[in-house]
Amino acid sequence: MSAALSRALSLAGIGLASAVLFGEPALMVMTAPFLVFGALGLLGRPSVVPRFDSRLDHSVLHEGQGTRSRLTLEDATELESVTRVVAGVPYVAVRPASGMVARRVDPDERELAVLEVSPRRWGRRPLGNEHVMVTSAWAGFRLGPVEVVGGQLEVLPVRAPFDSRAEAPQPIGLVGAHRSRRLGDGSEFAAIRPFHAGDRLRRINWRVSLRTGDLHVVTARGEEDAGVLLLLDALADHGISRGVDGSASSLDVSVRAAAALAEHYVRTGDRVGLRVVGGTGASITAAAGRGHLRRIQSRLAQLYAAEPRVLSSERFQLGVAPGTVVIVLSPMLTDLMGTITGMLVRRGLPVLVIDTLPGELAPSVIEGTDPVIADLAWRMRLLEREEVLARLSSMGCPVVPWSGPGTLDDVMRRLARRSQLPQVRAR
Repeated sequence: MSAALSRALSLAGIGLASAVLFGEPALMVMTAPFLVFGALGLLGRPSVVPRFDSRLDHSVLHEGQGTRSRLTLEDATELESVTRVVAGVPYVAVRPASGMVARRVDPDERELAVLEVSPRRWGRRPLGNEHVMVTSAWAGFRLGPVEVVGGQLEVLPVRAPFDSRAEAPQPIGLVGAHRSRRLGDGSEFAAIRPFHAGDRLRRINWRVSLRTGDLHVVTARGEEDAGVLLLLDALADHGISRGVDGSASSLDVSVRAAAALAEHYVRTGDRVGLRVVGGTGASITAAAGRGHLRRIQSRLAQLYAAEPRVLSSERFQLGVAPGTVVIVLSPMLTDLMGTITGMLVRRGLPVLVIDTLPGELAPSVIEGTDPVIADLAWRMRLLEREEVLARLSSMGCPVVPWSGPGTLDDVMRRLARRSQLPQVRAR
């Protein structure tokens, strides 16, 4: 029974008793509406307890996308209204912004009180717990507020626009879209040469053959795939993340860039692998296909910044095949990442570093620390970082900031030209 029905019945009873006790019919007339309201409320008492649950239209989304959270009611034919309140959580926007929806119950409609939900940052995003309250006709009886556990969204990194026209430095397979240094059954013109035994007849160039009097064939370059390894630094997260529409932290830039690179290379038929240093320590073997891309995106959505208990550069093994392009995504603020990158370069692998440190990043000051000392320490750390990047550049490892489309074009072309030169590799 609701408080409104209790008050109405109490006032009606007091008015009726007072009219009989004091002989004042006016008191009965004044409280008669409360008596009618109480009677209607009692007549509308539900015979069964309603059941309700909330569900999401989609449980997997990209950053910035939206879905609907629907409240499902069963045995709700005797109800009149429903009120739903969802608690707010970080990086999840709801509409209405208050998170509260109240509406009249339609007996023919099972899904009521719809909320629009939009995650603003990648990761596993649990929705806030809900409180649901339903009332019967004339607000006579009320059930709730009843707490309902909120659902969970798997938020994949946003599909950042990225494209590259540069060829891979050392393609080694035979299924991708990169130009090979070897001749083969590709579609890109290489040269015209005299006919040899075993050449295919469809390769004969009749115009040159008629002009010279001897058969000539067209040769093409083989189409090869490249092995790409994304080495992501999750040892720490620098900066403040305000979601897909605001400022980005270093881990935001790394995860979104890794997702864009993986989608680009998988789309061109290449094999892409993922290795995370720190955090979850995820490792995905290089493979191709849309299903493999989905696994990489899902693993990226599970990342968090943490430094492992035991991890040294001497014991760090990637197990990459010769010719694999290693793309390091890191703000390069730890000595470990600089050492690992230097080891890969000395092995003779084509390595490039994508600098993911946000611009104009202010140091995080621990409570009780002098801001002047914290600022000085941060500037010294940036100077050490610049020295590490300079050493990597002197070793032949290019360092570029992430800037979306065209970020790697010039660098990949230089790596491709350099891979054709004789090299001395350290064993």
